[in-house]
Formats: sequence, C-alpha cells, structure tokens
Amino acid sequence: MFLGLSLADALGVPAEFKPRKHFTAFPVDTMLEFGTHHQPKGTWSDDSSLTFCLAESLIQGYNLKDIALNFIKWKRAQLWTPHGSVFDIGIQTRGSIDTLQRIIDNEDFEALNFLKYEADEFTNGNGSLMRILPLLFLIKGKPIKAQFDIVWEVSALTHGHIRSAISCLIYLKFAEYIINNIELREAYSLMQNDIKQFFKEESISEYEIKHFNRIINNDISILEESDISSDGYVINTLEASFWCLLTTNSYLESVFKAINLGEDTDTTATVVGGIAGMVYGLDDVPKDWIDALARKNDILKLTLEFADVYVP
Repeated sequence: MFLGLSLADALGVPAEFKPRKHFTAFPVDTMLEFGTHHQPKGTWSDDSSLTFCLAESLIQGYNLKDIALNFIKWKRAQLWTPHGSVFDIGIQTRGSIDTLQRIIDNEDFEALNFLKYEADEFTNGNGSLMRILPLLFLIKGKPIKAQFDIVWEVSALTHGHIRSAISCLIYLKFAEYIINNIELREAYSLMQNDIKQFFKEESISEYEIKHFNRIINNDISILEESDISSDGYVINTLEASFWCLLTTNSYLESVFKAINLGEDTDTTATVVGGIAGMVYGLDDVPKDWIDALARKNDILKLTLEFADVYVP
C-alpha cells in the first residue's frame, strides 16, 4: 500500500497540470524527472507526505490532535517531506492547516471535532481522499456508521464537507473488501450496496446523493475516457480512480492510465496506486524505479511499524 501509493505519486508528479491532449500525443510510460515541479526522479508530493503523517500518528492509536499536529509539522517543519521542503500544497489544505495551528495554539482541542460543521460545498477538493487510505486499518470491521464518524473527523482536518467524507468512505469501503481478498469487480458491487444502504439509514440528502450517482448507482467502468474528469474536485478524482482500477489488469497499467488522464496526475495516481499495490503488488515495476523512490528505506520502516500494529 505505502510503496504503491508513493511510487504512483512520484510517477505522476512530473506530469501534473498538463492537459489530457498532451498525453494523447506524449503518453507517460516510464519514470520521469524534473517536469512540472522540477523535482528529481522518485519525488513524491503532499499526497504521500500527508498519508505518511496520518499513518505515523495511527501507529500510536487514534488521536485527532496528534494527527493535526503531524499535518502542522509537515507544513511548518517539513515532517515526511521527500527532500526537506514542501513544494506542492493545495489552497484548501494550506488554509486548513493554518486553522489547525490556531486551534492547537489556543488549546481548544475539542474544536477539532467540529470542523466538519464549518465547511461549505466549495471546499471539496481531493485533499482528504488522497491521504485517507491508512485509516482503513483502524476502521475495518466496524459498523459503517461508526466508520463514517471516524472518516469524517479525519477528513475534516483539511476538508470538512460531507461530500469529501462520503468520498473517503466509498474509497475505504471498497478497499476493505480488497484486503479481505475480494476481487476488484465484486468489491465494487459490494461497496455500492453498502453505500446505498448507508444513504438510506443515515438519511443523506438527495442533493448530496446525486453527486455519487455515476459511481454508486451505475457502473463507472463502462464510461468512455471522454466522460471521465481528472481535475482536483473530489468526485472527479474518486470517479477517475475507480475507472482506472476497473478497466486495467496490473499495477503499472492502472497507474499510467491515471497519469495519462492529465491535470491532477499525482493525486489520481496516488489514489489508484494504493489500491493497485494491494491488489497486484509491485512485481511489474522495474527495480530501479523503486530504488529511486525518495526515502524508500523510511517508507519501508513505516510500513513495518504500521503492520506491527494493524496487521495480525
């Protein structure tokens, strides 16, 4: 999971923000360097950084204040940066971490639990979805309402709107079936049924439900590429990621399909790569690409420490 998402992130970083038509002419099929952010080969972005910050905190147990502190340390003290500096941060994430800093400074820690009530629907970037995957191992096996309550709290540290939280829940529910050795297509169908029931039981508004119609009430994989968007909106990232995973058969095929959609290449690839790593492993990845991954040994160490706590 950790190698899968960070490698995908690193493969997508040099291509970020380029339009899809660029990749139609020049598709990415290898590990690039420099490019958009002028970073060396193997450099991952804030997507992986904040994922690792979350995972590191979860090793000590679930503590919202500690997760918030790790996010602040990433922005202010370069915790879990690939090369000691933050080079890519979304507008919403930047502002949210500044809010976390004020809450911590004021020692109003209870306010962290109420951030979800302060967000509006124009704050639904993909910045919580990109980092949420480690939370799977804390919430797996719990009733879906209990899962959602935790997911929303963690999402709301940067993206508090219910739409972002539901997107994270959909992704994690899908991943929960994956780690229980359910095949991708069946996992997708089972997740859809769970979420439909969740919408009913929790009386989620029709206004919000309609945003998930294509991924929950239909089969996202049958859409044409032209119907899939790959910008920074959380719904578009969620749809694009499922589309890539359900229309490919290997780690690299799924990750490069995500990157060649263009726009938010690193985040779409990261969201795909974590699941693809779980499903396929990294056997189709050239060894020198893995060796080039920034802080590879630190990632492996985190993996082992995380597994000691969460994998029987």
